[in-house]
Amino acid sequence: MRAGEPGTGGGGRQDTLVSATEFHLSERDFARIAAIMHADTGIALERSKANLVYSRLAKRLRVLQLTKFDEYCDLVSHPDAHEERQAMIAALTTNVTAFFREPHHFEHLKTAILPVAIEELKRGGRVRFWSAACSSGQEPYSIALTILSMLPDAASRDIKVLATDIDHNMVAKGAAGVYDANLLGGIQPALLQRWFQRGANGAYEVGPELRALVAFRRLNLIETWPMRSKFHAIFCRNVVIYFDHETQMKLWSRMVPLLHGAGALYIGHSERVAGPAATQLVSDGITTYRHAQRKAG
Repeated sequence: MRAGEPGTGGGGRQDTLVSATEFHLSERDFARIAAIMHADTGIALERSKANLVYSRLAKRLRVLQLTKFDEYCDLVSHPDAHEERQAMIAALTTNVTAFFREPHHFEHLKTAILPVAIEELKRGGRVRFWSAACSSGQEPYSIALTILSMLPDAASRDIKVLATDIDHNMVAKGAAGVYDANLLGGIQPALLQRWFQRGANGAYEVGPELRALVAFRRLNLIETWPMRSKFHAIFCRNVVIYFDHETQMKLWSRMVPLLHGAGALYIGHSERVAGPAATQLVSDGITTYRHAQRKAG
């Protein structure tokens, strides 16, 4: 579908949603962008996000030397525009993270999950964790630091943290593992000193033992998941709030079979488990869920 009839498209003003000196975002332009985002990522863009869409994608129009939003819509609608669609997704997804964000989750991980996991390791078992929206890496590295605080030789054992994100730029940043000093406030000084290395310009780089525990991969949560292992912990925090209710229910239901019997699912403070998964999981603390059968037993 085109952005509009002549005179009412991205450059016209009859259906203008966001108007500025440089570009005009029409209702139809926004609808096309929202449809692509929902189809590709499951994210539901509300009309109230129009200014955010404008401000973030206007940068892409400048880079591409386009003059109208309907030209951009035509571009990303083309079957061969995979690279630009990824750039659009990266621009419109929010990456807010910090080391040890929501500290109660890591305390629960340390006291309720890791003791069982470590015993399994000592018996020759295999232990896996998943950071399902890892952003620039602070969350999976926080999981790994929690592991190392209890098991300093973890890198020599069969224990890994899978870190995935839809944004390949964030995956690359996480894999690089370099952070400015002002981003490290959530890390205890002893952990910072032991598991990080001082880099150039006052930045810090994750050390080899910490890096060895985390594997970064790009993954779109609404597409096929290649993982078959059970996870002792799944961190899926502040992600599903951007999905519609149906997509949220599907996502939770897909995670339940991947959760280890003694494992935990950690979600965002504004999120709730809904749908069939709500009958399979029970609360085990603030925004923390475990298998209902385990709790009942």
